[in-house]
Amino acid sequence: MGTQAPTDENSSIPSNMEEQSEKQSQIDEKLERQKQIDAWLPITSSRNANWWHSAFHNVNSMVGVGVLSLPYAMANLGWGPGVVILVLSWVITLFTLWQMVEMHEMVPGKRFDRYHELGQHAFGEKLGLWIVVPQQLVCEVGVDIVYMVAGGKTLQKVHSIVRKGQNPIKLTYFIMIYASAQFVLAHLPNFGSIAGVSLTAAVMCLSYSTIAWTASVHKGVQADVEYGYTAHNASGTIFNFLTALGNVAFAYAGHNVVLEIQATVPSSPGKPSKKPMWRGVLIAYTVVALCYFPVALIGFYTFGNKVEDNILISLEKPAWLVITANMFVVIHIIGGYQLFAMPVFDMIETVLVKKLHFRPTRTLRFISRNVYVALTMFVGISFPFFGGLLGFFGGFAFSPTTYFLPCVIWLAIKKPRKFSLSWFINWICITLGVLLMILSPIGGLRHIILEAKDYHFYN
Repeated sequence: MGTQAPTDENSSIPSNMEEQSEKQSQIDEKLERQKQIDAWLPITSSRNANWWHSAFHNVNSMVGVGVLSLPYAMANLGWGPGVVILVLSWVITLFTLWQMVEMHEMVPGKRFDRYHELGQHAFGEKLGLWIVVPQQLVCEVGVDIVYMVAGGKTLQKVHSIVRKGQNPIKLTYFIMIYASAQFVLAHLPNFGSIAGVSLTAAVMCLSYSTIAWTASVHKGVQADVEYGYTAHNASGTIFNFLTALGNVAFAYAGHNVVLEIQATVPSSPGKPSKKPMWRGVLIAYTVVALCYFPVALIGFYTFGNKVEDNILISLEKPAWLVITANMFVVIHIIGGYQLFAMPVFDMIETVLVKKLHFRPTRTLRFISRNVYVALTMFVGISFPFFGGLLGFFGGFAFSPTTYFLPCVIWLAIKKPRKFSLSWFINWICITLGVLLMILSPIGGLRHIILEAKDYHFYN
């Protein structure tokens, strides 16, 4: 008797095993590549931060040049509405920031390291991406453009004081000087590497805010001070009021990077990242209050409706102190630019590596980041309207991502009981945020148009 020939069924078993083994090998290879890419991308490459990193990163993201425009916002809002709006903004944005910290690890075993990842979980993969990413990009790129303009104007102010108005230099050149620092710092790879820059920036913003209000106290209330609205007609008063709303919204811009900051904090089931993160946020918001309220109230009380859109311009003497404060501003917004640019770098590099399949190399990072800095510099040189930019970006971009989008995501995911306290609080924040988003860009856009009339592009 001969041996029995193997059946087709028996012969297919090794073949199936080989196919499964090959598929598993491909999956493992894909996961390993994904792990290598995550270790290279700016947001996920470093997870060794702690509560004090959270504190100074959040101070740096919150307290920006927007604080210097708050007395000007008060002049356009008036005492009553101005104080109410400042306090409401502080309370609402602290509440929405708490929501984002809580939602970072709301799914066991998963971290939402980026704002759009949280949006995708709430609204679906495609819809969540389209809801969050455009708004986040407008916010972060908008801040970097405003910082380009503010950095150039501040350096120009220092030069003007030192030279006593002689031999003036065009704003364009000062923006380019400011940008030169960004071309260097842009190549720091991740949040961990800019910790020192961010800490320095946080100290600087507390310093120049303190100088702004203490120098105002020292200067004393001006003899001809007036607190009424400066516009000569009702429409002008309304437009200025709307611009001021945008200025206040711009002052609370840190939500756009909060999940990315929390992504750098290590986490485990026993020690979730939200505890050190929230501790840092509370310290940061204490610093925000110490900066915002004295500068806004004392600055407006001292100069009234004649205050400039940057209070340091109103403080002309003593010259050495004004120069010091302005240089503190420059140092701070150099660090602030990097904080808001890092999530943008992460998005750009993610698309280049994951979608377009470029190799994650230093050369790729060098080229992409230099192009980004150059583009923000070009736009800043083209549209150097500081006050109008604050109002426009503050209302159009920061209102959604700061005031009401976290509430919408909270309602979509947590689903609190209808007409409960949580439901009411979230809908109140959403309503106020939507009104702010609709109304304030109108004033900011008008302000830009009025300033553009007398500006000669590239002249």
